[in-house]
Amino acid sequence: VIKFLEVYERSFCRTIETLVDIFQEYPDEVEYIFRPSCVPLMRCAGCCGDEGLECVPVDVYNVTMEIARIKPHQSQHIAHMSFLQHSKCDCRPKKDVKNKQENHCEPCSERRKHLFVQDPQTCKCSCKFTDSRCKSRQLELNERTCRFVS
Repeated sequence: VIKFLEVYERSFCRTIETLVDIFQEYPDEVEYIFRPSCVPLMRCAGCCGDEGLECVPVDVYNVTMEIARIKPHQSQHIAHMSFLQHSKCDCRPKKDVKNKQENHCEPCSERRKHLFVQDPQTCKCSCKFTDSRCKSRQLELNERTCRFVS
């Protein structure tokens, strides 16, 4: 029987060697076959003591590995490929929880969001286009709708 304290310590947020699929790191390189197809990387994993927290990297660095990069029926060569390794992890607030707290503003306009910019602190809406831009087109800016009017 593995003791509680050992289970707890070994399951807490930390770096651990993880086999990562190369296509996960290089999703646009679908025309190649890689050998090996996955690489061992130190990555953050584990549990945090609170449902609102997640285990995330706080220090990272790149490591370069030699990988066989094969283009079927065409070419094969050893390529130097860079991968991100995690060196330090921490429990931080989950993004979705954080975003819900931060995004407390009502949208400026349901149908014409692209015409407005919004201050996240004050929730004040203002037009992306300036009055001077309107005047250069011999138009005026309607501040309420953020549209050009003649």
